[in-house]
Amino acid sequence: MSWPTSNRPADEHAGGTMDRTLYHRLILPVDANHHGTLYAGSMLRHALEAGYATAWRHVGTDANLVLRRVLNLECLRPVPIGAVIEIEGAILHRAQVYLVAGLIGKPLAEGQAPWLEALLGFAQVDGSGRPDGLPEGVAPGAIPSGENWARLADRMQRLLHLR
Repeated sequence: MSWPTSNRPADEHAGGTMDRTLYHRLILPVDANHHGTLYAGSMLRHALEAGYATAWRHVGTDANLVLRRVLNLECLRPVPIGAVIEIEGAILHRAQVYLVAGLIGKPLAEGQAPWLEALLGFAQVDGSGRPDGLPEGVAPGAIPSGENWARLADRMQRLLHLR
């Protein structure tokens, strides 16, 4: 099991808003395809876990989130068995009941580009599964700086309007 962590001190978690969340996972043979690299289904599971953790940590303990939409998911390079992946997540968009978590798979080796880019949309729901407003005090997060995050935020803006 992996536990999401944040790049912020623990006392800043109480209000709910998180800048970034980090998700780590060892890629095991059960996660692999016949080529010995990360299987697409396992990649989707890891992205969903990282995205949900990012959204949950942004909203706080009152979160009751469901995956509403996978806007984009791209595997940019193979991930071998035995690699420890790191997925960085940040909230790139917030509406009344909806959040979009952006995810970047940190490079596996020095000098490489990210291995994963993803945009996952989550909706806050009530106990019966109907859309419900996000808790009071949940402010939009700041988009992290850097070329990778700018590219992902730009892609999100183009995809948000497509149905």
